[in-house]
Amino acid sequence: MPSDPKHPESDAPGYELFVGLLTRHEPALRRFVRTLLPGWSDVDEVMQRTALAAWRKFGQFDPATDFLKWSLVIARFEALAFRRAMGRDRLVFSDDFIEKLAEEAQEETELARREERALEGCLQKLSPERRELVLKAYADGTDQRDVAAAIGKTPAAFYMLLARIRRDLADCIERTLKQEALT
Repeated sequence: MPSDPKHPESDAPGYELFVGLLTRHEPALRRFVRTLLPGWSDVDEVMQRTALAAWRKFGQFDPATDFLKWSLVIARFEALAFRRAMGRDRLVFSDDFIEKLAEEAQEETELARREERALEGCLQKLSPERRELVLKAYADGTDQRDVAAAIGKTPAAFYMLLARIRRDLADCIERTLKQEALT
């Protein structure tokens, strides 16, 4: 990344690594923060605070550990600090309640990560034709009727095929998660 005099932090060691990790995990972080706060504008504010705090502490981060878990801790503290600052609002929950929500959200985030990994593995087990079909059908901006027409199926037949593939994927994900639990 070339030096930018307006943004000297772009020359800091680890900047590209930090931005890459933050970008990769931002959706999970945002979901976590959303469970702790009542409004989207609050979530946006806490996400900004979390990103800044994480960047300031990034020198303490061990790249051999899990960035998401590390940043979830930061997000939790930022959300609590934000809620304390908003304490005059009569709709604010207690810190204990927010801590409980945060714990549950962190568990859900971990489950979502395991499910996502299982889905990736299960997609790889599909035949190349079926995998390509699923990826086309769920690509952003895709009209599934167009995909059905492209493969020579009626929309109803195409939806039935997708339903069978989704059921197979769901079964595969469930088996994978059960297998992980046993090991």
